Amino acid sequence: MSFAFRLFPAAGDDMRADVLAGLAASPKAIPPKYFYDDAGCRLFESICAQPEYALYRTEQALMRERIGDIAAAVGEVDCIIEPGAGDCIKVRRLVDALRPGHLVSLDIAGAPLAAAAEALAHDYSGLAVTALGMDFIHDLEAAAPHLPPGKRLVYYPGSSIGNFPPDAATTLLARFRRLAGPGSQLLIGFDLRKDPLLLHAAYNDAAGVTAAFNLNLLARINRELDANFDLSRFRHYAFYNPTAGRIEVHLVSLAEQAVTVAGQRFRFNCGETLLTEYSYKFVPREFDALALAAGWQSKAGWEREGFAVRLYG
Repeated sequence: MSFAFRLFPAAGDDMRADVLAGLAASPKAIPPKYFYDDAGCRLFESICAQPEYALYRTEQALMRERIGDIAAAVGEVDCIIEPGAGDCIKVRRLVDALRPGHLVSLDIAGAPLAAAAEALAHDYSGLAVTALGMDFIHDLEAAAPHLPPGKRLVYYPGSSIGNFPPDAATTLLARFRRLAGPGSQLLIGFDLRKDPLLLHAAYNDAAGVTAAFNLNLLARINRELDANFDLSRFRHYAFYNPTAGRIEVHLVSLAEQAVTVAGQRFRFNCGETLLTEYSYKFVPREFDALALAAGWQSKAGWEREGFAVRLYG
């Protein structure tokens, strides 16, 4: 087994700065990357199992059914780079099909990533696995020294690109290209625009798991930044904005109240919202244009039930 893990310094100070800046902004907003503490990771796994949230199941079905075609289109690769790797489950099918020599996994949740990546390394004796516990949005370029030479494929599944407004998404895709280098490829999954009622239900499941996931962000801020959010005075609220082509996820203040975070005081009006996530939905040709602006040329694509996987080079 070949496994290495490096935890980059950090996220504590970055989280404090990001949260304080977001609460001072108008409108208030906190980056969605802070959802993923240990409890948040477990809740997100539960979200993926909810009947209303078809995105995960649809992507996995597409990858299972079309993996032969995808592998043929990708061709030989020496290294797969997976930003936001999480539990390292999705990449296994790609490793089975492509048989790369190296896998470099990046995720902000360092401890869960290390456990998942080490288990993966144990299961694939011929695969060298490097796990980097990092906020790749800030520190992506720091991954460069850990990449082996050869043909590289960036794998970014799960429609995570939808968390970024178009300009920021283009910037991130361009950074992926610079990191992977000349001759690299990008395999990316993204959710498509569809019936607004289906999208609304996906982010408002009947079991309330997404609501718990959203409110857990406040619980994490209370614990890690010495805050005093009263979770009972905030309500999960998510809706599809068809004009912008995105889901918007908010926490709504149910009363006029003041909250202290890291020694600073912030006021919320009754009905004021704290934005916690955007999830953009795409039309394939529009996404091709976004990728082209980042330097990626479309090579192939596959779709299933409102989800797309595209290959760029």
